[in-house]
Amino acid sequence: MTAMSDAPEPAPGALIADSSEKSSAERDRRFMALAQCAADEARSAGEVPVGAVIVLGDEVIATGFNHPIRGHDPSAHAEMAALRAAAEKLQNYRLPGCELYVTLEPCLMCAGAIMHARIARVVFGATDPKTGACGSVVDMFANAQLNHHTTVTGGVLADECGHALKNFFAERRRLAREERDARRAREGGQRAADSSHPITTS
Repeated sequence: MTAMSDAPEPAPGALIADSSEKSSAERDRRFMALAQCAADEARSAGEVPVGAVIVLGDEVIATGFNHPIRGHDPSAHAEMAALRAAAEKLQNYRLPGCELYVTLEPCLMCAGAIMHARIARVVFGATDPKTGACGSVVDMFANAQLNHHTTVTGGVLADECGHALKNFFAERRRLAREERDARRAREGGQRAADSSHPITTS
């Protein structure tokens, strides 16, 4: 005899909604993975590994990575680089209908530029508890007085994006310690050499 289940079958609409949510989540992860590739370029250049891509429909129209140190430019965040590239591509300083994927929560500067560009949606990976402008420190996009409203989705591949940043800073601290220890060793060796050759006066 076949056992009958008392659980009601899900409504067809619920199945479609669930499938749509899964598809949307997979899409977000796919584009965030591309932003992570851009972050790897920043790391290779010795910059804090943050990367961004801008998507129109299902096409990546621009990428950007963090390079303020190399570019001697405090505005050269990943989002800003991607916005400039997308505006050049579309020949328009407004980017309506575009989505921006970035591995780290945007700061105030980038949030302002995103709103000026009329980006429809921002998707970020790791939160930034020090300068995040999507709710971690302030929430620029929740301000109803602003004339443009961008939707925000956070936490996409958050662990992977966060680990990349933590590993970068841990490595930088390790190198700084090694350099400091080597400098102290050189100074100690020099002092020892000086003490073994006392200055004599005739």
